[in-house]
Amino acid sequence: MPVVSGRGAWLTGADGRQYLDLIASWWVITHGHAHPRVARAIARQAETLEQVIFAGFTHEPAVTLARELTALLPPGLGRLFFSDNGSTAVEVALKIACQYALNRGAPRTRFLAFEGGYHGDTFGAMAAGRSSGFFRAFESLMFAVDTLPFPATWEGDEAVGRREAESLVILDAHLERHGEHYAALLVEPLIQGAGGMRFCRPEFLAALAERLRSRDILLIFDEVMTGFGRTGAMFACDKAGVVPDLIALSKGLTAGFLPMAVTVCQERIYEAFLGEEFALALAHGHSFTANLLGCAAAVASLELFAEEGTLARVAAIEAIHRERLRGLQGHPLLRRPRVMGAVAALDLAVADGGYSAKVGPELKRFFLERGLLIRPLGNVVYLMPPYCLEAEALHRAWDGVEAALEWVGRRRE
Repeated sequence: MPVVSGRGAWLTGADGRQYLDLIASWWVITHGHAHPRVARAIARQAETLEQVIFAGFTHEPAVTLARELTALLPPGLGRLFFSDNGSTAVEVALKIACQYALNRGAPRTRFLAFEGGYHGDTFGAMAAGRSSGFFRAFESLMFAVDTLPFPATWEGDEAVGRREAESLVILDAHLERHGEHYAALLVEPLIQGAGGMRFCRPEFLAALAERLRSRDILLIFDEVMTGFGRTGAMFACDKAGVVPDLIALSKGLTAGFLPMAVTVCQERIYEAFLGEEFALALAHGHSFTANLLGCAAAVASLELFAEEGTLARVAAIEAIHRERLRGLQGHPLLRRPRVMGAVAALDLAVADGGYSAKVGPELKRFFLERGLLIRPLGNVVYLMPPYCLEAEALHRAWDGVEAALEWVGRRRE
């Protein structure tokens, strides 16, 4: 379907039809499509310098972005490595964790991750996300990753404590067997994205961090999706009250304008890579590392968070999400309602659940016919709009969700 333009939360097709973007165009749009402030920042930078090699050189947009971004992150996360996309940000984090152990003279090559996690499609990211089911063709090429049960939770869930305890028991068993071999644990904090918008509690993340710290195992937060306001805080680690050793950021970094990513680590990790021998260095780089246009877009986006009160806008979106989900309580098709920040999700009670559920593509067509860009994850319907979305438009989206529930219900009768 050709799309020719966008403005705010709306996309316009080549046929002139308009579509309300309720998934932030795969979770990248923050302030809205074609935001003039970001567009102008890119244009100004393009008139001066578009790209320069970032090996042996630096430039002001990269320095400014690094300074402003690390100032927003929890204390200690002060060393930033540029890359190009979310998969690579995760890949770099895994490589840093592995080489950190090697540089300290105690090699560790095993990793921990969670069932249902998705971290990208480079080989390390695929290994960590192998349980997602997307990468079976490459399993023979992946390195060892032990997966833990993810204690997903939702509104009114009274058994979450038991599931968290069970997951931690399994973690403890892995640590007893292979503790000295683990370089890091990788997790999507608070929300698993592609795995079905599955939530976990801050208490669980805190328990993870405590156990890993006692074993000198690094904690990596994959905030490629959850970063930049999605959970209601600037970063999920802020909302969870847990400071990771490394954090991977992308998607919303440039407000959706350009591909760019960063991996940020603690100072002690950075120091393990310093020295006169090249073997100590992280030999990872990209032709477009710290691209000036991407840096300019990211700096403008961070400024907009402060100037436009973006997190307050997210709070307003969250309030409407909660109001409309309350109105759906008791619907026979609704299961596991959940809301956090700009993200709202629910499971449909259908026979074939999971990512491959037939109802997913059927609902996608249903929504598009009504001018709504909503892409269910199988039987999971979720909304994650740009933060500029106005209340009236969000209510329109929820009206569409209610209509979809009735449509699915009639088809089952």
